[in-house]
Amino acid sequence: MDTQKIAVFKSKKIRKIVYKNEWWFSVVDVCGALTKSTDEGAYWRKLKQRLVEEGSEVVTNCHGLKMIANVSESLFSQLGEASTTELTNSENPDGFIENKSVSYRGGRIAGKAREDLEKQTGRKITSKENYLEFAKKKIK
Repeated sequence: MDTQKIAVFKSKKIRKIVYKNEWWFSVVDVCGALTKSTDEGAYWRKLKQRLVEEGSEVVTNCHGLKMIANVSESLFSQLGEASTTELTNSENPDGFIENKSVSYRGGRIAGKAREDLEKQTGRKITSKENYLEFAKKKIK
């Protein structure tokens, strides 16, 4: 039976799964924990490309296992902020009421995206538990 869990290394989350009685870790998440890269996926793709160019066979022996997607509440917050910024730039709202309306609509764009993802995956992205955990990190 395969079980999936999250490991934490230097405050970075690393997805892991038991496969054939062995722990397997997400190489992308490990790259994020060991480097200062802002895009772990791009870092891994470039590293993999360089290894292939050097003739390394390590990459060909990597197995892809299905893992829980590493989607975070900050991703949807960023979408809400970007949407609000775009609406503000295109509409030039004047005053509190107009700005409040634009902010609400920008947030709804992110909310709908989250709801669509939850519907497609059949899993909740946010919950009271992980929202509070995220909020505590933002406050510090």
